Amino acid sequence: MSLARVLTRAQVGVEAPAVMVEVHLSNGLPGFTLVGMPETAVKESKDRVRSALLNCHFEFPSKRITVNLAPADLPKEGGRYDLAIALGILAASEQIPADSLAGHEFIGELALSGDLQPVTGALPCAVMCGKAGNQLVLPAHNAAEVALSDACCSKTALHLLEVTRYLSGEQGLNPVHAQSRDIANVPVHGNLSDVRGQPQAKRALEIAAAGQHNLLFIGPPGTGKTMLASRLPGILPPMSEEEALVSASIYSITDATGDWLQRWRVRPFRAPHHTASGVALVGGGTRPRPGEISLAHGGVLFLDELPEYSRKVLDVLREPLESGRIVISRAQRTLTFPSEFQLVAAMNPCPCGYLGDPSGRCRCTDDQVRRYQSQTSGPLLDRIDLHVEVPMIPTALLQEAAQGESSEQVQARVLAARERQLERQGCTNAQLSGQVRDDVCRLSDEDAQWFRAAIERLQLSARGYHRVLKLARTIADLHNSGDIRKPHLLEAVGYRSLDRYDQGKNG
Repeated sequence: MSLARVLTRAQVGVEAPAVMVEVHLSNGLPGFTLVGMPETAVKESKDRVRSALLNCHFEFPSKRITVNLAPADLPKEGGRYDLAIALGILAASEQIPADSLAGHEFIGELALSGDLQPVTGALPCAVMCGKAGNQLVLPAHNAAEVALSDACCSKTALHLLEVTRYLSGEQGLNPVHAQSRDIANVPVHGNLSDVRGQPQAKRALEIAAAGQHNLLFIGPPGTGKTMLASRLPGILPPMSEEEALVSASIYSITDATGDWLQRWRVRPFRAPHHTASGVALVGGGTRPRPGEISLAHGGVLFLDELPEYSRKVLDVLREPLESGRIVISRAQRTLTFPSEFQLVAAMNPCPCGYLGDPSGRCRCTDDQVRRYQSQTSGPLLDRIDLHVEVPMIPTALLQEAAQGESSEQVQARVLAARERQLERQGCTNAQLSGQVRDDVCRLSDEDAQWFRAAIERLQLSARGYHRVLKLARTIADLHNSGDIRKPHLLEAVGYRSLDRYDQGKNG
């Protein structure tokens, strides 16, 4: 037989499209041609495959070898095709039975000795392979990762010889068991009871968690803004298996070491430094990779010292905040990464941080305050539902024992509110739109008139109007109220009426 076909999978964002490796041996001068839009690392596979086959004491055919990676218009990257190419050559030269390749898919990079090296994106491969009804053979180093999905029957090997013996019927391969799918028991986010004082900020955290709203903390240094933000993932509902698989798939294509497996089904908390570039934040590069907003998918993106970020960098967040995904376009292809996250930001009220402090230590001029606060664009702030002031904490309170509610107590109320939302409209309140939003957030005539006057006084946009209305719906859900009433509207409007901040924003 001079022609063999082997199935494998590419990596395109968080997708793993099927690739057919066709190997043809023909008479003529010995040579090795690789076609099908391979990039540099794939072209180098012919040297790795040749050395691996020879070191495993196989015969490398002295013929003209043509390897086609189909479809030809799909870019191929990395060393993940090595194993499939090697098996195709062995099958085409009749050193292993070609019919044993049926019903299998193979991914793995080969060392010169024939050892199988781990690859990125093994989890998306396992998910897609399971949907296709095939068995996946991959390096043993990726076993814990693919065990997160029970959709695929996967087998692992440490060496090329193990795979060839399996295909020849001489021995079996180690099946992947779903042992790693248990929730990791690791302390991650701390407890809300550790936070002393700040009742309004804690209330805002609870509302944000219940309705999946974005949140901004404003206050002087050392008031606990970062500490509060880090507690939000701990009061969010646990990740469903579907959410966890999407999040894990994103980490799978960025990190082949598997360190992220310890945080399986733990909501991510990402806190990039304010010097981060736009590409680091939203993703991109010559070979597009997920950015911080995608790594925070299903969890929290925390931006500390918000005005210190480049305004151009912050503005790229506006579209993902609305759509829950980021589209990265390049000359040859367009990739889409999921990026449904909750934004929590923190900032000082002025450059020195002490505007409005009773001690009077702030020496910032009005112009400096306006310039500092206007670093963040109005359209981005309009997408943040809660603007919460975090004041200084009295020293006496710091010396007292922590007596606040625990994260578990607050999470119980958040879960109850989320269940009401999902039962009523099938999504969180922050995701409401169109006619469903109008039906769910209906007001009485008297309350509607009051609310309209309040919005006009605050000069909020149409987006701001709807966001405050959805915030009131969340507050009503926390109170187990079927209707939005005036106290709920009053509290919701209060989170958008920080006069000092709004003046700086509009200045």
